[in-house]
Amino acid sequence: MERRAFSKYSWIDFVFSVIGVCTFLVDWGSDVWVAAEFYCRGDLFWFAVLVGLMALSSVVVQTFSWFWLEYDRELPGFGARSGAGAVLFGDRVALSCLLHVLQLGFLCRHISAIRQGFRVWWRKEEGSEYAVYLTHDLSMLRLIETFCESAPQLTLMIYVMLRTNKARTVQFVSIAASTTSIAWMVVDYHRSLRSFLPDKAKQGWGSSLIYFLWNLLLIAPRVAAVALFASVLPGYMPAHFLMLWFVFVLWAWRQRTYFMDSVGGEWLYRATVGLIWYFSWFNVAEGRTRGRSLIYHSFITADALILLATWWCYRDPVQTESYALALIITLPLTYLLGLLFKTLYYCCFHPKLWRPLARDPGPPVDLPDAEVSVRDISIQDSALSSQLLNRRMACHAKNFYSEQSAIRQTDDANRAESARL
Repeated sequence: MERRAFSKYSWIDFVFSVIGVCTFLVDWGSDVWVAAEFYCRGDLFWFAVLVGLMALSSVVVQTFSWFWLEYDRELPGFGARSGAGAVLFGDRVALSCLLHVLQLGFLCRHISAIRQGFRVWWRKEEGSEYAVYLTHDLSMLRLIETFCESAPQLTLMIYVMLRTNKARTVQFVSIAASTTSIAWMVVDYHRSLRSFLPDKAKQGWGSSLIYFLWNLLLIAPRVAAVALFASVLPGYMPAHFLMLWFVFVLWAWRQRTYFMDSVGGEWLYRATVGLIWYFSWFNVAEGRTRGRSLIYHSFITADALILLATWWCYRDPVQTESYALALIITLPLTYLLGLLFKTLYYCCFHPKLWRPLARDPGPPVDLPDAEVSVRDISIQDSALSSQLLNRRMACHAKNFYSEQSAIRQTDDANRAESARL
């Protein structure tokens, strides 16, 4: 099989980096504005919850960023390659630590990625591998921030709207925009992972659209079901979350994840995965994924139905008369439609289905995603670039697309054995 060279930094990567820092600042500013509005209206409880979510998300993201900097400092020549990001990635450990304590490490990563990308794309300087390295880390950090902050905040917004029984047009627009943003971030992360695929099967716009739709149709009813349950039994909401989160963390532990390079970092990763699983499926371990995905969606579907049934029993019939029946019918159907779109993606729109056939394609496989192995990833200018391979994301891609990898490796072994005989 012809191996794929490591991705080169392009103008699209630069545009995404600029958009990333802009959305980060806009998101931060909107959070402060909403928190200030809660405070001015005297809603101190919701103000505290919102500020708590912002603080928790920021601490988690900064902690991941700091762990990765500590790991990367062990790479040969990494500090010398940091260039524009020397303050954050070089030898100034104390200043780097201070930036993360002040919750500015994530922002500095964005700025560093923009400066390095500008030097590579516009000035045609060297360092493309390093620029790509930064964008891969940012895609993962943005995904973590999305599910640590944006998804809980979206749930809070819907909850507040239900509790007050007041809804303005701007609130509906904000909820729709937030839900769309969460689904798009999942797509962006998925596209970033595909750069580690050893083949040339890139995700086109049609494939990305279907991938976006099924994530949107699965995440939106999940968030709505949680918010509806919280609107009638707010005191039980923390217990529900902690119970499911604990189960998910144990499940991640049982799958023997190995994303981080330290024990403490790995448990932080598992705790974060548990939070992500509360809202959306996220593959984290090597092996066949179809069974795990089926278990997850069955569990989440049952949980969502229980949440909706509880809301229906405890709701105020007068206040919810205008929308209760529509929600109780629409949300399960939307989730079912999302599962159908997911099936459609893997059956008809997966990039592998549109990839030109190799010389020895082997038997057709209709299982999720494509094969990835870290040893299959070749990098241009290996003397330098191999030091800058983002092995965190490469290993994560290996896990994310692992099912078909095992099958392809088995097929290759069988064909080799047949040829030998």
